[in-house]
Amino acid sequence: MTIYALSSGPGISGVAVIRLSGQDTSKAIQLLTGKELPKPRVATLRKINKINTSELIDEGLILWFPGPESYTGEDMAEIQVHGSKAVVDALHSSLSDIENCRLAEPGEFTKLAFQNGKINLLKAESIADLISSETEIQRQQAIKIMNGKSADQFNFLREKLLKILSHVEAKIDFPDEDLPNNILDEIKNSSDEVINKIKKILNDQKVGERIREGFKIAIVGPTNAGKSSLMNYLSNRDVAIVSEIAGTTRDVIETHLNINGYPVIISDTAGIRDSKDEIEKKGIKLALQKAEESDLKIVVLHPENLDFKPFLEDSNSENTIVVLNKSDIKLGKPPGIGNYFRFNHLGKNLKDINIIHTSIKEEENLVDLINAIKEKLKNKFISSDDILITRERHRQHLQQCLDHLNNFNQKKEIEDYDKAAEDLRLATRHLGMIVGKVDVEEILGSIFNDFCIGK
Repeated sequence: MTIYALSSGPGISGVAVIRLSGQDTSKAIQLLTGKELPKPRVATLRKINKINTSELIDEGLILWFPGPESYTGEDMAEIQVHGSKAVVDALHSSLSDIENCRLAEPGEFTKLAFQNGKINLLKAESIADLISSETEIQRQQAIKIMNGKSADQFNFLREKLLKILSHVEAKIDFPDEDLPNNILDEIKNSSDEVINKIKKILNDQKVGERIREGFKIAIVGPTNAGKSSLMNYLSNRDVAIVSEIAGTTRDVIETHLNINGYPVIISDTAGIRDSKDEIEKKGIKLALQKAEESDLKIVVLHPENLDFKPFLEDSNSENTIVVLNKSDIKLGKPPGIGNYFRFNHLGKNLKDINIIHTSIKEEENLVDLINAIKEKLKNKFISSDDILITRERHRQHLQQCLDHLNNFNQKKEIEDYDKAAEDLRLATRHLGMIVGKVDVEEILGSIFNDFCIGK
């Protein structure tokens, strides 16, 4: 079977790239051009005609990549034509007329690359992340994983477990053989090393996932404090409705932003207050939930309503910025006087909390607020480890690997190792599933469905 798809993305463009892969790729190119194949990996100008006719579709470049030296490991070709919908449709129609030639499914080219041993699963996922990256730090992370350091480390740990397993099975299968006296100590030390390494990887504050999915910021506080105005300011557009009427925002409004190269998801939430309105109460419940799930809370307060305990009591300096908004309102005393006393009774966690006086209306001190957000992001995204967990499936496999290793490590006597060997095999399997070293057919669909068609 030969697959084809538009690889350059939909819409009008100067150039459109149609990619083919499969055993009949050479046949398809010859039928479309009426000529012999061009030299491998050399862009060659050819007239491209409809199959079995002399009707010209377009004139474009043909690139021929004979397998296995190709992206998929199969015979491949790329056809570069003018990027109009009519040209692409005509070319697709002609390709569909060729026997054993069909439109590719999402991610099918990369899936073939994995199945043919050209890439591992981590690299496949990083390719998808690179294509969808919107910020500089997302691009850097995708490139870092594509370079293979994470895969190398997981493979190293897996090989270490396989060595432990071979020693265990040798001791089980040949109890009377003259094996090294210190073999049990070596097994214990090696398994401890793997356990400690996996614990370190898991204790990463989910930096990789934050980079890939976005750092979650929830704007919370009482009604009419200026939350929606702040949301609009940060977004540089009118995302949320602003009104003097309390309870205007009833649902959670989200927007994706790029702040200093960091991917951020900011949520504007319903104002927190006692309400008898059922719809508003649901909005408040969602606000509380969103705040709990967030990586950072921006608590926006009004100078006339500073006693806002619901979020401050559970907050600390690491995950909270307090904004005392509407500082342009004159209350008969300088803004902020006495505020610290009101906060002090909430506990020591708030000792170093960011408290910023702003006027969103007058755009006062908003630069200070943005700088404070940037500093929080900088601290949250710090990672010195080459191994980054970017997906929940990686975390689950590592945790399951750790659980099996802990079970294995609880065995004290060699008589117990016969029962423990299975735990070791399962631990090895879970590490292998991260990079695709074992049968992973059940997870391939979910991974490659995230790709665009043509990749």
